[in-house]
Amino acid sequence: MSQDSSTLREEGNNHFKAGDVQQALSCYTKALKISDCQSESALLYRNRAACYLKLEDHTKAEADATKALDVDQGDVKARFRRAQALQKLGRLDQAFTDAQKCAQLEPKNKAFQDLLRQLGAQIQQKAAQLSSTDSRVQQMFKLLLDSSAAVSDRQKVGKAAFKCIQMYNIQSLRRSLLRFNQAAQNLVVLSREDAGAEQIFRNDGVKLLQNLLDSQQEDLILSALRTLVGLCTGHQSRTMAIVNEVGMDRLCGVMASAASTVSLSACHLIQVMFEALTEGMKKEIRGKDEAILPEPSRELRSMLRHLIDMLPASSVSGAGRDSAINLLVKQVPRKSLKNPDNSLTLWVIDQGLKKILEVAGTVPEVKGGPPLTDNTPMSCSVLLNKLYDDLKSDKERENFNKLCEEYVQYHFGRSDMESKLRAIQTVSVLLQGPSDVGNRTLELSGIMDAVISLCASENISHQQVAVEALIHAAGKAKRASFITANGVALLKELYKKSENDRIRVRALVGLCKLGSAGGTDFSMKQFAEGSTLKLAKQCRKWLCNEALPPASRRWAIEGLAYLTLDADVKEDLVEDKKALQAMFELAKSEDKTVLYAVGSTLVNCTNSYDVEKPDPQMVELAKYAKQHVPEEHPKDAQSFVGKRVVKLLEAGVVSALVCMVKQESPVLTEACRECIARVILALVERQEDRGLVVAQGGGKALLPLVSESTDQGKIKAAQALAKITITSNPEIAFPGERVYEVVRPLVSLLALDCTMLQNFEALMALTNLAGISERLRQKIIKEKAVPKIEGYMFEEHDMVRAAATECMCNLALSTEVQKCYLAPDSDRLKLLVLYSGEDDERLRKAASGTLAMLTGEMPELCTRIPDTTSHWLEIFQALLLGESQDLRHRGVVIVMNLMQADKSLAEKLMESEALEILSVLAKGDDPKQASIQKAAQRCLDLALEYGLIQSNEGGVNGKTM
Repeated sequence: MSQDSSTLREEGNNHFKAGDVQQALSCYTKALKISDCQSESALLYRNRAACYLKLEDHTKAEADATKALDVDQGDVKARFRRAQALQKLGRLDQAFTDAQKCAQLEPKNKAFQDLLRQLGAQIQQKAAQLSSTDSRVQQMFKLLLDSSAAVSDRQKVGKAAFKCIQMYNIQSLRRSLLRFNQAAQNLVVLSREDAGAEQIFRNDGVKLLQNLLDSQQEDLILSALRTLVGLCTGHQSRTMAIVNEVGMDRLCGVMASAASTVSLSACHLIQVMFEALTEGMKKEIRGKDEAILPEPSRELRSMLRHLIDMLPASSVSGAGRDSAINLLVKQVPRKSLKNPDNSLTLWVIDQGLKKILEVAGTVPEVKGGPPLTDNTPMSCSVLLNKLYDDLKSDKERENFNKLCEEYVQYHFGRSDMESKLRAIQTVSVLLQGPSDVGNRTLELSGIMDAVISLCASENISHQQVAVEALIHAAGKAKRASFITANGVALLKELYKKSENDRIRVRALVGLCKLGSAGGTDFSMKQFAEGSTLKLAKQCRKWLCNEALPPASRRWAIEGLAYLTLDADVKEDLVEDKKALQAMFELAKSEDKTVLYAVGSTLVNCTNSYDVEKPDPQMVELAKYAKQHVPEEHPKDAQSFVGKRVVKLLEAGVVSALVCMVKQESPVLTEACRECIARVILALVERQEDRGLVVAQGGGKALLPLVSESTDQGKIKAAQALAKITITSNPEIAFPGERVYEVVRPLVSLLALDCTMLQNFEALMALTNLAGISERLRQKIIKEKAVPKIEGYMFEEHDMVRAAATECMCNLALSTEVQKCYLAPDSDRLKLLVLYSGEDDERLRKAASGTLAMLTGEMPELCTRIPDTTSHWLEIFQALLLGESQDLRHRGVVIVMNLMQADKSLAEKLMESEALEILSVLAKGDDPKQASIQKAAQRCLDLALEYGLIQSNEGGVNGKTM
């Protein structure tokens, strides 16, 4: 065993010397698994630490060097490597100690002395920085806490201002308050620096910030919240201390504020706290003394409990309640279903489902409920849906259903009308969220009858709740048919005769939903011919009426979202520029509930939904069996869709989509993001439209969609990115660091579950990126794209195979990829040589271009070419004789590289027909082929130098033996 590990260690050493760090790392790791000798293991840990240093994984380098030192404290190499790792990790004191010991053991070692000097200078610089930061922090504290300042009572700035007026004149008050506010702002800036945040924390700054939170002054509260964000960001231990010291009661109280900016800032702070605590649990966090910090699960549960308790509290503002729901949506469900632990969701359902339902069932027009915003019901639907989707078993889902049914039955069974309305409103919210649960509660005895009955009520609030429930109940085709038979007359009556606009617009949407029950099937119409067009016209009329409240106009978009499944309605809508612009303005407004309706309407107008084309044979069989066969509307043909896209672009659809993506709300669900991704993909389908989409911010809007959407949404967003990257300059379309964010989504399209078109476009886009810079090539390599791209080089489809080869051609500019072609027992080089002789000109250009570059960069590769195939001479001669100038140029460069690399190769080439071809190419006088002539002449000159040919005045005389 010991002998085996030693052999692997030597093999790793050889790889390390050759620059193949990954292979060396693999050898050392394998050796460690089989080594049974302590001293041998110490050597392996020391060597592996060197690999991790090269790979810039300094945490692992420090850990391995420490393990080597545990065996032998006098191992100076291990100590030096640990010092290097500690330096990169910012633990300068510990690095300095190790470097000192190294210098003591080997005083004349220049590397040790250099490291010691570097560390000394860095420690002095950090000390000066801390001293400067500490001085600034102390100045801020003095200004904020000085008893001689104008504002003496920081907790009650209003009282302080009154006192200041008594003591000074107005100008003095203004100057004092200005200095005070400036000091608070300076704290925010300081907290964003690591040194500043640490000094604020160590100087009891948290107590000062608590005083500012209690000040009742919006500017000071905002400054305190933003400073706390700086203190908590990415720092688990500080966050735990702040949560315990400031207290969630105080933070939730601030978030409950009616001032929306304060509420949102408090929400952001709590979000940062959650992230710091949860990220800390994923990795081993150590303090300076190497003590492991306590797990923050207690603080996390406490924070969640406070958020749940906020939901039904009447003292909490509508904005504060929305913020609490938003935090629960983000923090409770699992981020990935691959994670088996959904205990947090189960805990929230057990502790807080009834409180969530209490908010969901609140009818704003009925007194006694907590204050809501227009977004609250939809936010509750999203939260309930997220919780339900996070459940793993039928038992868990049955418990969820049972709790919801019990809540609805309890309120519906009470005698007062307010309770019955609460029950129906809860069912409405459930139907918009976990629809399976909503359908079960709707089927409880008496619920549907009560809904139909209340639609005829004379009380406007009762009517509104019932009509909304009826609309949401019509989601299933079976129930839609029932309502069509029993409720259409009622809805028509409400629409025609009701004097209240809120009721009329909801009745209109109900009719729209029922009228679209046939979907995109042209042959399935619920209403008479032309009825849907009339309904759509009325929706557009409501939408454009600015005198109506935004909530009513939002319902008009809901109606259009259903009706635009009909191609005639789509055509009418895109022709109405005023209606489009009114819809886009609502999409940019504070009413977040409109987002999904706008997204759905645009998906319908652009036909960007998925449509499965039926098998023609199956269609014929269905017709023969007299089965229904779906029919496509003639105006859903691609020519009509293209014209609709142009009109949407002219109306300003891109700016609306960009604003929609930026919304911070639970209502912007993954399904809503998928709609946006589908629409943008449809907008960039035509190459000539891509520049406009990029110029208006559509490219940047795609970046968050590739990470926060449904699986299909991520693919659609990535494909749109690929289309833009193919035809636009990526550095302009995605300026700065954004261009590096494009790589991962493009690589994700190189998957078997993506279509061949998506594979092809991803390869084309990566080719474009790989040709820009070495940093981008390294990013592509780091995302493990190279093996995937090589896989597509074997694809049967000619265009995909050529695109993969082109991509590899650009990636081969990177040294790391070049080394892959030197690997023994690899067919990579053989594949390029064979592809250089294929019939597909695009593939030949890509393969021969890669060969030309590789043989120029790595002369040692040239001698391997004759071993790849016995036809290598014929392939290169065919390149020299190619009809394309590009192929001839690639061929002559390859031949030149081969001749420069090895005389025996030059001899074989000169003994073939290549000599005659090169002689002809060298004599050409076409200035466009100057580069070919120059390379061909260089080949002949090399042959002369080797003595393979003789030169006569005016040309080549022949071969020498």
